[in-house]
Amino acid sequence: MPGPIILARGLSKRFGDFTAVDAVDIGVEPGVIFAFLGANGSGKSTTIRMLIGLLTPSAGSILLDGIDVTQHPRRVRERIGYMGQKVSLYAGLTLRENVEFYAGLYGLAPAELEQRWGSVRERFDLAPAEQERPENLPAGVRQRAGLALSTLHAPRLLFLDEPTAGVDVESRGLFWELIQDASDEGVTVFVTTHFLEEADYCDQVAFIDAGKLVADTTPEGLRARTASGYRIEAKLVADARERVLAELTRAGFAVEAQGDRLVARTPSLAAAELALLTRVLGPESAASVRIEQSSMNDVFRRLVRDGASAASSPGVAP
Repeated sequence: MPGPIILARGLSKRFGDFTAVDAVDIGVEPGVIFAFLGANGSGKSTTIRMLIGLLTPSAGSILLDGIDVTQHPRRVRERIGYMGQKVSLYAGLTLRENVEFYAGLYGLAPAELEQRWGSVRERFDLAPAEQERPENLPAGVRQRAGLALSTLHAPRLLFLDEPTAGVDVESRGLFWELIQDASDEGVTVFVTTHFLEEADYCDQVAFIDAGKLVADTTPEGLRARTASGYRIEAKLVADARERVLAELTRAGFAVEAQGDRLVARTPSLAAAELALLTRVLGPESAASVRIEQSSMNDVFRRLVRDGASAASSPGVAP
């Protein structure tokens, strides 16, 4: 079976006495959207720059699509697309002229360029902007153009560093639709972002804090790990209170009664839990039911807090 398309082991980067990335292990399977999250200065951008060969690691190994990045950085570049925090479009050139410039860097022949750009232009809705200069385009259109150029050569891996920074909510939503379209076509996407709620668009999520990985799992796995998970609030009918409390407690929910309301918490909400809630909190028992999912901001705060507590406890490994 093929292994991970991105595989980093013991990845570290030191700048003098400062360790920006500390022994990070990353494995990403083909076709996955992998979110690499953390606060500003946590090591996200340093990690992504090592992965694509722009920075040499102080220690550790990196394989991209089976190629050793530290030994053969040029060989991986034809397989990857990259979009940084600032879109690399040249002012003074039209978007179309930028496309032709990048096509030359990618080694695309004229016929191949026309075929690729025609497809990308339509998908990213860039035809109206083709003859405009980047400095005259709205931020959301510039971001779409940057993503389009990073996929022009049909890379197997796409690295996006803070791709939705500085754009409005509607443009961010459209941007993530385009990312998911790329993943559906088999492209592996490695994305960093400081919008933690964007983790829910992804298949796999890793959090980095002070250069160390504090989590690497699915969004659901993160919520289950932090034990905050889901909050269920129900307004109960008068004679159902004791029965509902007893049934949910037996099922493993953390339950608290607040007058005629009940608050229950659970780390995960899979099919079995949903079926139980549907049965126990039906119309004969509850006048209203509200289910809230923990935000990724809450999850990250808990992960960082728990990591700090573990690191400061005697005899506990960080």
